[in-house]
Amino acid sequence: MYYSPTIVQMAGFKSNQLALLLSLAIAALNAVGTIVGIYLIDHFGRKKLALSSLFGVVLSLVLLAWAFFSESSGSSSGLYGWIAVLALALYIAFYSPGMGPVPWTVNSEVYPEQYRGTCGGMSATVNWVSNLIVAQSFLSVADAVGTGATFLILACIAVLAIVFVIVFVPETQGLTFLEVEQIWKERAWGTSSNTESLLEHGNDP
Repeated sequence: MYYSPTIVQMAGFKSNQLALLLSLAIAALNAVGTIVGIYLIDHFGRKKLALSSLFGVVLSLVLLAWAFFSESSGSSSGLYGWIAVLALALYIAFYSPGMGPVPWTVNSEVYPEQYRGTCGGMSATVNWVSNLIVAQSFLSVADAVGTGATFLILACIAVLAIVFVIVFVPETQGLTFLEVEQIWKERAWGTSSNTESLLEHGNDP
């Protein structure tokens, strides 16, 4: 979102006005996707929504990387420029309803009551520090290794995020705070029939 006008120009659209217009359209798509996510998060489930969002993010980033690699080879730059803009729009379309709201929702549900404020603050801090690192490093990395390679690096990070969500993130839809806390206790100290039933309940659609 920060560099969408720059990315559009990198894709071959040299007009500042056109780049800004396309980036505004992408920002509008982000707003619409977030509204859709508000509806889906309680109907589709947090974990499923996050995973579907991440799979779409990976595909979009790979498509972005391919478009920039193809554009840099000098063949049909106009066509690949439009493909890059389409991939950027797809990225926002997949990201905004899933990985936009889901982490904040899960973050408010997974901590024990006595640590919720502290852990929520720590999570927000880590999020914005990571945000700062990405924002400050994107153009430097793109200049050093190329724009296509930069998006491939981000795609690899998104793949790691998929693994993390599958392995570590519980489905909290329909569970109370006490039930979520019990899941963490049982993960740390062993399983029981009670916890297994909670896990099965949390994974129900």
